[in-house]
Amino acid sequence: METDGERAIEALRDAVLADPENAAFQELGYVPVFRAHPDARILVVGQAPGRRAQASEVPFDDASGARLRDWLGFDEATFRDPARVAIVPMDFFYPGRGAGGDLPPRRGFAARWHPPLLALMPRIRLTLLIGAYAQAHYLGPRRRDSLTETVRAYHDHLPELMPLVHPSPLNFRWHARNPWFETEVVPELRELVRGDDEHRPEEQQRLAAD
Repeated sequence: METDGERAIEALRDAVLADPENAAFQELGYVPVFRAHPDARILVVGQAPGRRAQASEVPFDDASGARLRDWLGFDEATFRDPARVAIVPMDFFYPGRGAGGDLPPRRGFAARWHPPLLALMPRIRLTLLIGAYAQAHYLGPRRRDSLTETVRAYHDHLPELMPLVHPSPLNFRWHARNPWFETEVVPELRELVRGDDEHRPEEQQRLAAD
């Protein structure tokens, strides 16, 4: 049975779609691509859905999602469970192609729509900031001079926030130059996720008693 929180999230999705600023996407038959649930504990903030994710309406529905799932140490069912992992990109619509690849998320979109959506997910314990756009928005002046430096300084933002490089296979050169990410960052990310799992039964009992 759908809860009040779930209904509120779907109402917000409808409001995003009805916003005149998104009329062009509505005309294309697009829907806002994000995943949210009132019980979610982990939040993934990415850039914007790609063409494939927009078509399937499933965020990270590609090789990047498979790699992110591996970094977390989750199986497919756990990664796709909205009560475990919420995925809220900086823009909820595929922005189209530019000369150098997909266009960036629109300015101002996250500032408008993230706060009311995050207010409906009060149990988020860890937010993963994937890529420069998410890091610029959520870290502001705390961001380092480059994405690499920001990710390497991830300890500065724990335990609430964790900046990550995008899991796209196209970043293979970055990973070749920065082997410390797989040896240092990924194990700590998995440890943080396991720590959340240890708290879940305790919180579920508390919620059942409320």
